[in-house]
Amino acid sequence: MIYTITLNPSVDYIVELDSLELGALNRMENSVKLPGGKGVNVSRILNQLQSDNCALGFLGGFTGGFIQDWLADEGSKSAFTQITDDTRINIKLKHGEETEINSMGPNITPTEIARFFESFDVMKAGDIAILSGSIPPSLGSDFYNRIIAKCESLGVEFIIDTTGASLLDTLARKPFLIKPNHHELADLFETSFSSVEDIIPYGKKCLELGAKHVIVSMAGDGALLFVGDKVYQSNTPKGSVKNSVGAGDSMVAGFVGTYEKNNDVLEAFRVAVATGSATAFSTDLATYDAIQNLIPEVEITEL
Repeated sequence: MIYTITLNPSVDYIVELDSLELGALNRMENSVKLPGGKGVNVSRILNQLQSDNCALGFLGGFTGGFIQDWLADEGSKSAFTQITDDTRINIKLKHGEETEINSMGPNITPTEIARFFESFDVMKAGDIAILSGSIPPSLGSDFYNRIIAKCESLGVEFIIDTTGASLLDTLARKPFLIKPNHHELADLFETSFSSVEDIIPYGKKCLELGAKHVIVSMAGDGALLFVGDKVYQSNTPKGSVKNSVGAGDSMVAGFVGTYEKNNDVLEAFRVAVATGSATAFSTDLATYDAIQNLIPEVEITEL
């Protein structure tokens, strides 16, 4: 079983305006509410790929109910820990450039945290847990390390999708997969890249530090996969980018959902690239048909 863990999910309230005047009345042209949170995105894509999964994390209030109902309507399995405080709302204003206003997240009590860790009791050796997204301040910055320790005690593989010191500190724990983009990888090692060749030593460094698989996304230049002593590069399928939100989450879902079925790392990489691109070319997350249409366009070359 694949488990996704979203500690700080959100309702993403997307508002479109022709113009925005501060200090005055503005009227929206269009709006939409979507479930948000990186792990929630992964679960939604895994459902499109028909990969069995269960979403874990914290949900509370009417906003938490909105997310729970949306996932249930899509056929998602979930075992969220219910909390007293409301799940956050993030506002995304679109008027030419997009402006984001993100909430810090709810207060989560020690009792609710204890109940959250009880939800791990169904996991068993060989399962995979995907840890992604921000951590509510009330949980403390080391909360991912607590989850990883729990996974290790159960023999559960883990994937972590975060950045900076939080990512670097977990590499020695041997994550199954990490997926920084090229900017995040450069920041991780306090350097900069001007070519694909510049990136390769640092992807290999992540393997040396403990990661089992590393995918580095490079926007229009495709992606790199590092595994064992091999490095592979993909192209990027052709299409019009409509939405970059969730593309990285989609790559994670495409890789693990495919690898879990056939243990074929190159096919998993191919589907990951197609899935990330399909989301980028969509107004919401990718659909099954959109993913399948792009898979034949993905070419992989060993470097």
